[in-house]
Amino acid sequence: MPALAGHRTETRDALTRRLCEEFATFHADMVRRCVADVQACMAHLGLEATPTSVERMAREHLTGILKSEPPSGRAPVSGVDG
Repeated sequence: MPALAGHRTETRDALTRRLCEEFATFHADMVRRCVADVQACMAHLGLEATPTSVERMAREHLTGILKSEPPSGRAPVSGVDG
């Protein structure tokens, strides 16, 4: 089973890297935690936590957080006037 756990960690790290690039406004630790939470929730609910489904659900969650924040509360993104 250690090989399986290692593969799961590599997959989670790859998902986290992709989502960190997409959601650069969030700290990497927040994105990493989101991916881990989605995996844990899916497992708890008895759902198959495939990389595709975990990435999709984590992206939806991060998008929701981003869109729910009022514009005045957002940190400025470098190179973008706001």
